[in-house]
Amino acid sequence: MSTRDLVLTALFAAIIVALGLLPPIFLGFIPVPITAQSLGVMMAGVVLGARRGAIAVLIVLLLVAIGLPVLSGGRGGLAIFASPTAGFLIGWIFAAFVTGYLSERLVNDQQSALVQTVSFFLTAMAGGIVVLYAFGITYLATVAGLGFTRAFVGSMAFIPGDVIKAFVAALLGRAVMVGYPLLPVRA
Repeated sequence: MSTRDLVLTALFAAIIVALGLLPPIFLGFIPVPITAQSLGVMMAGVVLGARRGAIAVLIVLLLVAIGLPVLSGGRGGLAIFASPTAGFLIGWIFAAFVTGYLSERLVNDQQSALVQTVSFFLTAMAGGIVVLYAFGITYLATVAGLGFTRAFVGSMAFIPGDVIKAFVAALLGRAVMVGYPLLPVRA
């Protein structure tokens, strides 16, 4: 990796950590809060691409594993990876990678602003929601013994917020594409 790539991945790891400082939103009917950190995962993929986005997430998960309280609510440590929702954390890696991979393939600077924004939105939805939920729901259903249907239905409460996050990530991706295009510079 070049120095530039190291700086960019560290910057997005810091952004994901900083988004964890925003207070979580509890819905009341489920014990798991809505956090802003999945927005950072989507943004890393959209702006940095597959490889660098996934590395940024890996840095955050390494910080969690060594015990730093970088997750929303000041959580950290290896015990996090034993919780029923650990599948979502592991899914972050693949979500950032898929979002970045699709962004690298579907978005280019020859497209109109609308096409770029819509493409970024769709890639953030595919990686940041579909892929992330595939990992998270499967792990939750298996570890918590809920069964796939109950885990799936329980996770649907988070979809509206994640769609908004995908839209924000798309707007950011478009803004960066215009002002300082990082995505076309493949690592």
